[in-house]
Amino acid sequence: MATQAQAAPAQATPFELLGGHPVIERIVERFYDLMEQDPAYVELRALHAPDLAPMHRSLAMFLAAWAGGPRDWFEENPGKCMMSAHKGMSINPAVAGQWAEAMQRAIAECGPEDEKLGAEMADMLGRMARSMGR
Repeated sequence: MATQAQAAPAQATPFELLGGHPVIERIVERFYDLMEQDPAYVELRALHAPDLAPMHRSLAMFLAAWAGGPRDWFEENPGKCMMSAHKGMSINPAVAGQWAEAMQRAIAECGPEDEKLGAEMADMLGRMARSMGR
Protein backbone atom coordinates (compact mmCIF):
# COMPACT_ATOMS: atom_id res chain seq x y z
CA MET A 1 0.00 0.00 0.00
CA ALA A 2 1.41 3.39 -1.01
CA THR A 3 1.75 6.13 1.55
CA GLN A 4 0.04 9.44 0.90
CA ALA A 5 3.38 11.07 0.01
CA GLN A 6 4.06 8.33 -2.53
CA ALA A 7 0.56 8.44 -4.02
CA ALA A 8 0.32 12.21 -4.47
CA PRO A 9 2.38 13.72 -7.27
CA ALA A 10 4.86 16.35 -6.17
CA GLN A 11 3.62 19.91 -6.56
CA ALA A 12 5.66 21.82 -9.11
CA THR A 13 7.39 24.91 -7.78
CA PRO A 14 6.98 28.27 -9.52
CA PHE A 15 10.63 27.83 -10.58
CA GLU A 16 9.70 24.63 -12.42
CA LEU A 17 6.50 26.14 -13.86
CA LEU A 18 8.48 29.11 -15.17
CA GLY A 19 10.87 26.81 -17.02
CA GLY A 20 13.77 26.65 -14.58
CA HIS A 21 17.22 28.09 -15.14
CA PRO A 22 16.95 28.51 -18.93
CA VAL A 23 13.95 30.84 -18.66
CA ILE A 24 15.36 32.72 -15.65
CA GLU A 25 18.61 33.25 -17.57
CA ARG A 26 16.76 34.57 -20.64
CA ILE A 27 14.76 36.99 -18.50
CA VAL A 28 17.86 38.27 -16.70
CA GLU A 29 19.84 38.59 -19.94
CA ARG A 30 17.04 40.62 -21.53
CA PHE A 31 16.63 42.73 -18.39
CA TYR A 32 20.28 43.79 -18.43
CA ASP A 33 20.21 44.30 -22.21
CA LEU A 34 17.31 46.70 -21.76
CA MET A 35 19.11 48.47 -18.93
CA GLU A 36 22.21 48.90 -21.11
CA GLN A 37 20.52 49.82 -24.39
CA ASP A 38 17.28 51.67 -23.65
CA PRO A 39 17.66 55.33 -22.60
CA ALA A 40 14.47 54.96 -20.54
CA TYR A 41 16.59 53.14 -17.94
CA VAL A 42 19.56 55.51 -17.74
CA GLU A 43 19.02 56.32 -14.05
CA LEU A 44 18.75 52.64 -13.19
CA ARG A 45 21.90 51.83 -15.16
CA ALA A 46 23.80 54.61 -13.37
CA LEU A 47 23.28 52.87 -10.02
CA HIS A 48 25.18 49.79 -11.22
CA ALA A 49 28.87 49.08 -11.66
CA PRO A 50 30.33 49.18 -15.19
CA ASP A 51 30.61 45.37 -15.23
CA LEU A 52 27.13 43.89 -14.93
CA ALA A 53 28.30 40.26 -14.89
CA PRO A 54 28.28 39.92 -11.08
CA MET A 55 24.81 41.47 -10.88
CA HIS A 56 23.58 39.23 -13.70
CA ARG A 57 24.72 36.16 -11.78
CA SER A 58 23.27 37.44 -8.51
CA LEU A 59 19.87 38.35 -9.98
CA ALA A 60 19.56 35.01 -11.77
CA MET A 61 20.41 33.17 -8.56
CA PHE A 62 18.01 35.31 -6.53
CA LEU A 63 15.12 34.82 -8.95
CA ALA A 64 15.69 31.07 -9.03
CA ALA A 65 15.65 30.87 -5.22
CA TRP A 66 12.74 33.31 -4.91
CA ALA A 67 10.69 31.11 -7.25
CA GLY A 68 11.40 27.94 -5.27
CA GLY A 69 14.46 26.68 -7.12
CA PRO A 70 17.99 26.18 -5.80
CA ARG A 71 18.64 28.34 -2.75
CA ASP A 72 22.21 29.27 -3.74
CA TRP A 73 21.61 33.04 -3.47
CA PHE A 74 20.40 32.73 0.12
CA GLU A 75 23.26 30.40 1.01
CA GLU A 76 25.80 32.89 -0.41
CA ASN A 77 24.05 35.82 1.29
CA PRO A 78 23.04 34.53 4.72
CA GLY A 79 20.62 36.78 6.54
CA LYS A 80 20.06 39.05 3.54
CA CYS A 81 16.93 39.91 1.66
CA MET A 82 16.44 42.24 -1.29
CA MET A 83 15.79 45.20 1.00
CA SER A 84 19.03 44.72 2.96
CA ALA A 85 21.02 43.94 -0.20
CA HIS A 86 20.02 47.34 -1.63
CA LYS A 87 20.15 49.32 1.63
CA GLY A 88 23.03 51.59 0.62
CA MET A 89 21.69 52.42 -2.82
CA SER A 90 19.87 55.62 -3.64
CA ILE A 91 16.66 54.13 -5.01
CA ASN A 92 13.96 56.69 -5.62
CA PRO A 93 10.45 55.98 -6.96
CA ALA A 94 11.51 56.74 -10.56
CA VAL A 95 14.42 54.26 -10.44
CA ALA A 96 12.26 51.63 -8.75
CA GLY A 97 9.71 52.14 -11.53
CA GLN A 98 12.43 51.76 -14.17
CA TRP A 99 13.51 48.46 -12.64
CA ALA A 100 9.92 47.20 -12.49
CA GLU A 101 9.22 48.24 -16.08
CA ALA A 102 12.42 46.71 -17.46
CA MET A 103 11.72 43.46 -15.61
CA GLN A 104 8.12 43.41 -16.83
CA ARG A 105 9.33 43.86 -20.41
CA ALA A 106 11.99 41.17 -20.01
CA ILE A 107 9.47 38.69 -18.64
CA ALA A 108 6.93 39.50 -21.35
CA GLU A 109 9.55 39.06 -24.09
CA CYS A 110 11.53 36.10 -22.73
CA GLY A 111 9.52 34.59 -19.92
CA PRO A 112 7.48 31.47 -19.51
CA GLU A 113 5.08 30.13 -22.10
CA ASP A 114 2.30 30.63 -19.56
CA GLU A 115 1.66 34.36 -20.02
CA LYS A 116 -0.50 34.55 -16.90
CA LEU A 117 2.31 33.12 -14.79
CA GLY A 118 4.74 35.60 -16.35
CA ALA A 119 2.38 38.50 -15.63
CA GLU A 120 2.03 37.36 -12.01
CA MET A 121 5.80 37.14 -11.68
CA ALA A 122 6.24 40.63 -13.14
CA ASP A 123 3.55 42.02 -10.84
CA MET A 124 5.12 40.56 -7.69
CA LEU A 125 8.64 41.67 -8.62
CA GLY A 126 7.35 45.10 -9.60
CA ARG A 127 5.69 45.53 -6.23
CA MET A 128 8.91 44.47 -4.50
CA ALA A 129 10.96 46.93 -6.55
CA ARG A 130 8.55 49.82 -6.02
CA SER A 131 8.60 49.23 -2.26
CA MET A 132 12.33 50.05 -2.35
CA GLY A 133 11.74 53.51 -3.86
CA ARG A 134 12.03 56.06 -1.10
